[in-house]
Formats: sequence, C-alpha cells, structure tokens
Amino acid sequence: MPAAELLRQLRVSASEGLSDAEVKARRRLFGANTISSRRPTRVTKLLLHQFKSSVVYLLSFAAGLAFYFGELEEGSAILAVLAINALIGFATELKAARSIEALRVLGARNVRVRREGRVHVVPAKELVPGDIVVLDAGDAVSADLRLIETSRLSADESALTGESVAVDKQTDPVSADTRLGDRASMAFKGTAVTRGTGTGVVVATGLATELGRVTRLVLEADPGSSPLERKLGRLSAQLVSATIAVAAVIGAVGLMGDEDPLVMVEAAIALAVAAIPEGLPIVATLALARGMWRMSRQNALIERLSAVETLGATTVILTDKTGTLTENRMTVRRLCTASGETALETEAPTDGERLQLADDRPAAGLLRIAVLCNDAHLDRTDESGSGDPMEIALLRAGLHAGLRRTALLDGRRIVRKHAFDPATKMMATVHECGDSVLVAVKGAPEAVLAAATHATVEHGEITLDDEARAEWLSRADQLGHDGLRVLACAMKMDALAGVAPYERLIFVGLIGLEDPARADVPQAIEDCRQAGIRVVMVTGDHVVTARSIGRAVGLGENIANVVEGKRIVEVIETGQPALRDVGIFARVNPDEKLALVRAYQAAGEIVAMTGDGVNDAPALRQADIGVAMGLRGTDVAREAAAMILLDDAFPTIVGAIREGRIIFANIRRFVAYLLSCNLSEVMVVGLAVLSALPLPLLPLQILYLNLVTDVFPAFALAMGEGEAGILKHPPRDPKEPILGRWQWITIILHGGAMTAATFGALATSSWLGLDARATVTVTFLTLAFAQLWHTFNMRDPQSRFIINEITRNGWLWSALLLCATVLAVPPYLPPAALLLQLAPPTADMWSVVLLFSLAPMIVTQAISATVRGWPTSVG
Repeated sequence: MPAAELLRQLRVSASEGLSDAEVKARRRLFGANTISSRRPTRVTKLLLHQFKSSVVYLLSFAAGLAFYFGELEEGSAILAVLAINALIGFATELKAARSIEALRVLGARNVRVRREGRVHVVPAKELVPGDIVVLDAGDAVSADLRLIETSRLSADESALTGESVAVDKQTDPVSADTRLGDRASMAFKGTAVTRGTGTGVVVATGLATELGRVTRLVLEADPGSSPLERKLGRLSAQLVSATIAVAAVIGAVGLMGDEDPLVMVEAAIALAVAAIPEGLPIVATLALARGMWRMSRQNALIERLSAVETLGATTVILTDKTGTLTENRMTVRRLCTASGETALETEAPTDGERLQLADDRPAAGLLRIAVLCNDAHLDRTDESGSGDPMEIALLRAGLHAGLRRTALLDGRRIVRKHAFDPATKMMATVHECGDSVLVAVKGAPEAVLAAATHATVEHGEITLDDEARAEWLSRADQLGHDGLRVLACAMKMDALAGVAPYERLIFVGLIGLEDPARADVPQAIEDCRQAGIRVVMVTGDHVVTARSIGRAVGLGENIANVVEGKRIVEVIETGQPALRDVGIFARVNPDEKLALVRAYQAAGEIVAMTGDGVNDAPALRQADIGVAMGLRGTDVAREAAAMILLDDAFPTIVGAIREGRIIFANIRRFVAYLLSCNLSEVMVVGLAVLSALPLPLLPLQILYLNLVTDVFPAFALAMGEGEAGILKHPPRDPKEPILGRWQWITIILHGGAMTAATFGALATSSWLGLDARATVTVTFLTLAFAQLWHTFNMRDPQSRFIINEITRNGWLWSALLLCATVLAVPPYLPPAALLLQLAPPTADMWSVVLLFSLAPMIVTQAISATVRGWPTSVG
C-alpha cells in the first residue's frame, strides 16, 4: 500500500502525529505494546503432577489396604517411597518457562515518537498503531513500522530472519506476498537500525507484530513428552496391568481354597510392592542428572533431564546456518583487480600472506579505498568492532594488510561524506589530498561500474569500455555464484571538495565477502554421517549463500536439492521421501521452520534443531531436542532450547549424542536388572500363595530390597562409560522400546533362576528344621544376595567373563560392598530385625544363603559360556 494511503487509513499526519486523546483511545483498543506470556507453572501444580502415574495409583492403593488392615509399618513405608520419588521428580522438573520473558525484554526500551507536532521520548510499551516513530542509527525498533521516510537507512534483522547482512530500507511498497526478509519498506520490532535515519508509522504492536507472532508460535509449539518418558510410561502401565492381573488370579485361587482373607490381602500388597521397581524413577533421574553433569564438562548445558537420553535417539539434525555452521562474522575472501585475483583463505592470514598482500599494489590499493570509504570502527583484528558487519570486515582485512584507518586519515582528512543511498547503491567519502581531494567510493558492482569511465591497471589506468564493463560484471556474477557478497570500489581525484561523487570514476576492483563456515563443522558433520544421523540446513538466507556454505561444511550430495520457504508446504505434503531428498531449506520463516520440525516428527524422526536467533525459538521448543548457541545465541533461543552449547561448537552436539547413546544403553541395562529382580520377587510370592505355602517374603522386606539393595547396584550400572565405537552404529529405531524381545527373555530366565534358588533355600531351611522366622530370614537373604550377584550377568554378551565393563566398574564394587553390609547387619540389630521380622543368621543359615544365592549366577554364566547365543546377558 502506498504510504500516503496507509496514513489516510490510520487517520494520522506524518508531520503532526497523533493527539494525546487519540493515543489514549487507541491504547484502550489495542492494549499495551508488550509481549504477553502464559502464566508460569504453579509450584503446587508441578508437585501434583508427580503423582499422576499408574504406578503411584497402584502403590497408593496398596498403602491404603495396609493401613486399613492395621499394617502401619508397611503402609508408612510405601508412602515414604512415594514421597521420595515425588520430591526427586519435583526438584528436577522445577524450571521456569523463560522463553516469553526473554521476548518481552527485547521490547523494554524507550522510543522517540512524534505526537501533536513535537517529538517526545516515551516508553516503547506506550506505542499504538498510527504513532509516528523517528529512527536513527543504533536505535532498536520497538514496534512493526511501515517506513514513510528513509535516508540511507539499513537494519540488522539477523535475529528475526537469519539474514547475516544488514538490510537496506526504502519506502516503496512491496507485494503483499513478499517474504519477511525482503520487505524493505518495513522495520520490525526487535531489530536494530545500523545506519541512516528514517520515520515510520506503527502498523502493529505487541502480539500483532512479527516478533509477537514468533511468541505465539513458541506458545503453540508443544514438544510433548520425551521418547524416554513415553517408553517408561508404557512400561509402567504394562507393569501395573500385569500386577493387577496376577493379584486377581492369585486372590481368586486363594479365596476359592478358603484361605484367610487377611493373608490374601497381605499377599496382594506384597505382589504390588514386588512387581513395581520403586527404585526405577530414582535411578533413572540420577542417571540422567549424571549425564547432565558429564555433558556440562563438555560445554553442553542441559536444561531438561529427559533431553539427555533423547540426544542418543536423534535421527536428524535441522541446523541453522548463521552462527551455527558459520562464524556469524563477515570476512573478506577475494580481492579482484585488473592484475588478477587474490584469495584470502582464512580470516587471519599468516605472516607470509600479509607480506604478499602488502606487496600486491593493486590489491593493497583496493583495500585502501575500502578502508577510507567506511563508517565502522575497529582498532584491532581480534575485536568485534562496531558498525555495519561488512564494513568491519573491510577494516579487518585492511589491518592485516597494514592499512589502519586512523593512520590513513592522518594525511587524508575527511571533508565530506555521502552516506549509502539505496537509490544509487553507493557511498562516498571525500578526503583532503594535498591541493586536491580524493573521492573514495564503494557500492554495488553494477552501480559503480555504470558510474566509472576508467579502470586502474598495474601501471596506470585505461578507458573502461562496454566490453571491459561486461567482463567485470561477469566476474562479479561468478563471485556471487560462489556464495560471496560482492562490493565494488572506485576513486577519483578532483580539485573541488563539492564535486559530484558518482561521476567519471576510476574503477579499482571487486571485493568478495562471506560469513565463513566454522572450521570444526565439516568433521562434526562427517561424524554425524557415520553415526547414521542426517544433517539438514534450515536458514533464512538466500539459496546461493546457503548452497555455498553447505558445500563448505560437507553436507553431501543433497546440497543440490535446495528448497525455498515458499515451497515447503508442497514438499511437506509430498511426504517423507521428499523430505529425505532435501539437504537445504532456504529463505525460511519462523512458522515454516516450526512446520518442518513437525513434518519430520510426523515422519517418525527424532529431531534435534539448532539455532541462535529469535526466528529459531518456536522450532527449538517444538523439536525433540532444541539446541541453542550459548555465546552468540539470543536470550529467546537459549530459553526455548533443551540444550545450550556453551562454546557454540557444532562438534559438541556429536559428543552429546554419544553421551545420550551411552545413557540409553545404561538405562536399558539397569531396567533389565531391576525388572528381573522384581520378577523373581513376584514369582516367589505368587508361587508360594498358589502352593498354599507361607509367604517366603513379607511386603516390608520386599520394599527394603527394592529401595536399598536394588537401587545402589542399578545406579552403579547406570554409571558405565559405554563402548568406544558406540557412534559407529546407526541410531536405534525411535519406536524401539526400552526392553525388546531379547531383554524380556533374559529377564524371565534370570528371574526364574533366582526364584528357583529361593525355593531351594526354603526347602533346605525346612529340612534343617528352622522355625518360621529363621526360614523367612534365609529366603530373604538368599534372594537379596542372588540379586546382588545378578549384576555380573549385565555384561555385554560379546565381552569376556572375568574382565568386562561390569567388573571394571568401580562404582559397582562399592555398591555391592554397601549393599552386602546393609543386608548382613540388620538381622543382628534388634530394632531393625523386629521391623523387618528377621532372625540373626547362624553359620548354617549363612552357608545356605551363600550356596543358593551364587547358584543362579554360576549356572547362567556357565550356560552362556557353553551355548553360543543363549540370552543370559543384556545386549
């Protein structure tokens, strides 16, 4: 829409602005110019969430039964277990949703606005649609503005669009379907003015702005539960269903056999306690927390516990370009003069390259013009500098060639400056040079060449005819094809400082710049490829630039297939095969990034999304694992992510994936261990009830086993270091459960072996004539120590019997020593013995315990050694 028509519709004059009364009326209508957010999660709600589990419901029912029948110790013990698990879960999940607060910080500024014919400074939150905002270099844009006046205005929109170069602004209307990064007549909330001045009329505030739209996308993005949480949830539901079924069968059989109902209730409680591995949530939480600690030492800060394991299941990484694959710092790469082309392969040339550059007179002359015609500030090459990123890059290249701007200006004082004008696509500075003036010009190649009549050569200058001009344009096009941003430089000498700057210029040469790929990224992408993980670039930048960076970092053959944002819906609708063929998505908006993440998730992929800008936040939140840059990343991206790279190094992701795979393998190992132990307890209780035998284990004894002797060995198993070649394997199937067919067979075999050993100890105790309490003590200790020795069955099936990852685990030996102590001592302490209903074991009783507890481990390992492929170890 033409600016004049827009002002008419908004009922505002550009010279007068709104009246105070109109501002108040519009504020009532449109509200404050702030980014609202959903309410923080209440502490009480988060605490109650810890009890929303089928396992908790079952154990609560068992505790209620215990209290109803007067079993206060058992009921209290079960409630204590529930409280411990809830507190651990509450402590690890208590985190604020800070994404939206960070977005609000972007708008918390003052702004200059014209009202009632005068310019006022007001808080940005007071802006309303129709306000006339005055912009200057360095200002942050506080609302979405339609520009009505501009003078060499440009803005840094990298945080919103991913565009790494400042965007030149103008007032001419653009098509309604123009991509966000190409809307040159707009200035967006959350971006910054890098150069020039301008005036704009507010067309959107708060959530109606493009930044507000990103906020809504973040709110709508729902990462859901992690793969590990879903798998543990399914496993818990299966355990509860199985427990209820077994308890119902055993209860029915017992009541049909005229058994005492109180005995049946006690058996049901014992079954409930035995079937549920109460230590599983504790061990899983501690294992993930240790993974967080290990990753933090490798510069990967994990914000959510479940993200640790999710990394190991990652099948595709959708990575941003700017600041993730690249340095997010423009760098001079090519200097093209009449005498040839000079390539600068690194941002910091070697001493030899510096000398060569200083001795190359045409190249040095080209850089001299670029340094003189410059508004940026840079004193040292290791500084970030201030000003336009491309101009900073020119100053840095000049410093490497020994051309310091302050030194050049000592004899060439600036007498006039012509700021960059989007209409001419050039800028110029006029310098004193003895009795005459030097005009230094830089700008778009086509504009500079059109204004030039001559060109420099090694020993003077020549006339620039149409053929030579076409040749230079061809060279500029080739640089652009290589993914470089191209500037042209020219100069002239004149007697008058007021001379027209863009006439009869002498063309000097071309400069090619780029935001270079990070040096450590190609190897990291190769490591991902070996690990079976696809890496796909998703960027807001142009196709040519994206393809050039993709080639530099080694994205592979798929870089030929680049899809622009406007075609993303078409590709998504085509389905998974089309997604697999794409290596790069370019000119992508925030909502399209979000749609891509959802599309890959719908195709069954576990998606990791990396990014550092505001435009990445919705996709970071939606992804299974959002990864933000800690150094260059915006607050919004960091708060939306599940993992933050403290060193901004893409290879850190690979190390984190390795850690995630190790953690899943360890979780599978200790879950199999815990369930085989619990299965043995269920079988012991169940078979005893079905056989009309006294209970060999009492509910409180089972709870003691599950919380004391099971937790420590399981946690020690979770501390395993993992195999060296774990990244050489493809990622596991996202649909693969924690426990597959092989693991369940192993659990049943080991559970059956420990059950048989317990009944063997029971029979031997009867043969020895032990009383009921001593017999229960023998069966309790036999099963307890059998479970301790069972840890040695958790080795890798391909490892050796004596020296393996289990026997090398120092944590495990400490856990076994601790557990053996807490098992052996209580029977000799009267209060503990009374609570657990144990008798002090005699030497004969200990002989029975050791014999039958060692038998399952010895037998299963002997079978494993003689029968190849027998499932006696967890793989």
